[in-house]
Amino acid sequence: MGDVLAGIHATWEFDTDSVLIRFERGIRTPKLFQSLRERRVPHAALSSVTLTPGKRGTVVLHAVPRPGADPLLEAAAGQLKTGCDPYRLVLPAERETLAEYYADELRARLGPDAAEPAERFLVAAPEAPMQFKAYDGRAGFDGDRISFRWFWTGASTAKWKAGDQTFRVTELSGVEWRSPEAFDGYLRLVPRGLEGAAPGPGAGAGLGMSTAPGPGAGGGAGTGAGTGTELGTGLAAGLLRSAQPMDPRPNRADQDPAAVVFGLGYGPVHESLPFAAAVLESVRRKQPSPAAPAAVLAGAGRRDPADIAERIRHLGELHEAGLVTDDEFSAKKAQLLAEL
Repeated sequence: MGDVLAGIHATWEFDTDSVLIRFERGIRTPKLFQSLRERRVPHAALSSVTLTPGKRGTVVLHAVPRPGADPLLEAAAGQLKTGCDPYRLVLPAERETLAEYYADELRARLGPDAAEPAERFLVAAPEAPMQFKAYDGRAGFDGDRISFRWFWTGASTAKWKAGDQTFRVTELSGVEWRSPEAFDGYLRLVPRGLEGAAPGPGAGAGLGMSTAPGPGAGGGAGTGAGTGTELGTGLAAGLLRSAQPMDPRPNRADQDPAAVVFGLGYGPVHESLPFAAAVLESVRRKQPSPAAPAAVLAGAGRRDPADIAERIRHLGELHEAGLVTDDEFSAKKAQLLAEL
């Protein structure tokens, strides 16, 4: 095709075998788009193309990727908000006819396997090296190794005792990412051989409420607010160790040296999700057995009512202490109740 279709926040350039999506920069552009900058999506990575009415006089051209084709969406596992979907192009309604033309052109180029899950990633992952700051430590990835460096203001005693961690991607089977826009987000690595050892209540679907940080905590410069566990004292923070398989896996991510936890202002989507996608792609690519899929858990599903009640109780304590505003308390409580 070779044409360009400019929309709000992004421009799509149509090539003979792919679509190059270039994201705009600006204060109204989602930070995830600015972080991604551009993405080339082969036609073979798409399963369908739709054109639907949008909000306030717009139309939305949506290219739907095949399951398993994009490491970013695989890592997100359905947790991205609609406005942060990189496959949606929002256009003024007066361009609907032009958008319909390109939608038809894309549909005509869908491959014979469009309805089937992809056997490998077809869209490139964000490139390493990269890093981001979580609540209890700093995460780094150089393409071969993932490192966690703990903050004394946020890391639990269990993590201090384990010491700073380094993982080779060949030692892993997958990665779990729970959005920081949830109350208990985290990034958790899955050591090889522990794929079936799912964390218990309070971890597989998210952390326990006791890990929620208050304002000014974490990042190595907070007030010393903890994660609900006693902070380590007199332990050497600089000790670097290779991760050792743990059996069983710790129930809570704040107790797991193979995980970093998020919080208000820590591990934002535009930093932690591309990180998770890059790790996932590298793990999948370097697996010794191509048939063994990388484990990605979204943390979705119904939760134990007792666990929800405990989280709401702790949320109330944070609210009474002034660490959570009235609006945050109401929103998070409603979010937890909705997961019952």
